[in-house]
Amino acid sequence: MELHRGFFSDQPSLPSKYFYDQSGSELFDEICELDEYYPTRTEASIMRECVDDMVDAIGSAGRLIEYGSGSSLKTRLLLEHMHPDVTYVPVDISGDYLEQVAGKLRRDFPSRRIAPIAADFTRPFRLPSSDATKSRDVVYFPGSTIGNFRPAFAATLLSQMRNQVGTGGGLLIGFDLQKDPSVLEAAYDDRRGVTALFNLNLLRHLNRVADGNFNLDAYRHVALYNDRDHRIEMHLECCREQQVTLAGRSRTLAKSQRILTELSHKYTIDGFTQMAAASGWKREQIWMDSNEYFAVGMFRS
Repeated sequence: MELHRGFFSDQPSLPSKYFYDQSGSELFDEICELDEYYPTRTEASIMRECVDDMVDAIGSAGRLIEYGSGSSLKTRLLLEHMHPDVTYVPVDISGDYLEQVAGKLRRDFPSRRIAPIAADFTRPFRLPSSDATKSRDVVYFPGSTIGNFRPAFAATLLSQMRNQVGTGGGLLIGFDLQKDPSVLEAAYDDRRGVTALFNLNLLRHLNRVADGNFNLDAYRHVALYNDRDHRIEMHLECCREQQVTLAGRSRTLAKSQRILTELSHKYTIDGFTQMAAASGWKREQIWMDSNEYFAVGMFRS
């Protein structure tokens, strides 16, 4: 199983999707409000400035499918400007949290159909039925979530999206750009320690859902920039030797040994365009902030 493959390898890792139980989703929303965490506010500023152009690029889509929907704050900008007949399909692994978000959106957009799907978007999932006359779909993938995957799997996920929307579909996607490592490291290791709590919550979640026995006091949060691979790496470092059980198996972790919990790759415009093209997407338009910290791209299949 996935947990065993990662955690019981020579260099232990845990899937980042386990960040997102109810507490994890709430902590991530708090992270997005931090001064150091530039991606959310930068992407939101791009969208506020360019939303009319984005809506024009999306066109007459029947469904806007958001992969990995969280609080959907940026999504509201699109929903406020798009035609009311467009169905919004948020997809998120945290079902309870997703229903809360969907409920708020239904109250705020009573004329729009909201069709949430509780699913792991890294695997194929079924979409709700669609009006055949408005069958063209657009995937919305904000937040540079694509950067959380190794390049080979990111390309696979882009191909999955391409297959899901079919020919003529669209992809509106946010991706983080390469920049000064000090800016990056501060964004993933904030002074208030919210990101550290978010990272440790992964262990709490696994204790509950995978029969883990992690002692949260025995780990510390580590975030560093890997210049060779152009990515931030988040780890949990053992403060002392431990015997850990997870999903029916046990292993020893040495003092100072690290568990990889998240990757966040940073791109160039050309590099991301090439990856998307290899997965069946043609770049149509790119929007960036004035600092060129972040980009939102429109691609067509």
